[in-house]
Amino acid sequence: MDLRQLNALVAVADHASFSAAARALHTVQSNVSTHVARLERELGVTLVNRNGGALTEEGEVVAARARRIQNELDALTADVAAVRDVVTGSAMVAMIGSTARWLAPAVFEAMAVEHPNVDVILHDASSSLQLPQLVSGRIEVGVLALPVDDPDVSTAPLFEEDSQLIVPEDHPLAAHDKIDITALANQPLLLLPRGTSFRDSLDDAAAKAGIELTAKAEVDGMRLVATMAFQGYGAAIAPASAAPVGATGAWRSVQVDGLPRRQVGLAQRKRSMLSAPARAFIEVLSQVLTEKAASQSGIHASPELAQKN
Repeated sequence: MDLRQLNALVAVADHASFSAAARALHTVQSNVSTHVARLERELGVTLVNRNGGALTEEGEVVAARARRIQNELDALTADVAAVRDVVTGSAMVAMIGSTARWLAPAVFEAMAVEHPNVDVILHDASSSLQLPQLVSGRIEVGVLALPVDDPDVSTAPLFEEDSQLIVPEDHPLAAHDKIDITALANQPLLLLPRGTSFRDSLDDAAAKAGIELTAKAEVDGMRLVATMAFQGYGAAIAPASAAPVGATGAWRSVQVDGLPRRQVGLAQRKRSMLSAPARAFIEVLSQVLTEKAASQSGIHASPELAQKN
């Protein structure tokens, strides 16, 4: 087994055919086929279904492990460079869209100044999508909603943000500046799916108040939920930072007593050591967040973050 075989398999997995994998690797199709075939003989299993190029179940397992090996080799190179006080390489990270909207531009600017040799590759992904990417090694660091229930992932708090009710101007609750959470009973709402951390926290708060939230629609993506609400599709509970840039239209924001704050934090795979570029990203992210939280309405930086900086 060698790296060329593993790289060939990952390329087939990523591009769904031997010919496309060959183009991505700047080689010929026969080389890719040979490397995969040798790997199959060594492992004694079929890794790729030749009728279509899809990976078998065994192939998916091997490809996931191969990606981790690739990432570890990249991290090794970056760590050696960091010993010479030159942080270089790629930081593979992900961030929920509603947070990335206001935080990512400042982080990119700071990284360009403090670590110009680091390429930050940022994925816009919901919390539920980030978890499998962390576990598989596709990303090293995730910025997502807490809490996270995954035995393979560790987390640390970054900030909390106030929640608000967004309603169209003609909504029955639009005439109020502030309401109690019990006023949400029987009100159709745009909500995240059950099982997501923010939705579960809302359901828990509603249950404590003796009511149950009613979903008009369930959407896996807070930024999309907020966008639909601001465009007048329906009422939604959204965190303070979820408003789209330049949001206009016939809507109102209503304070709701009893709504929980959304918690956002850092996540990484437990059984892995972060690369130097990923560690540099976290350091810069913490600094930028501490500075911006003071001027970002409804954002409350974690006390642990303030002590670190």
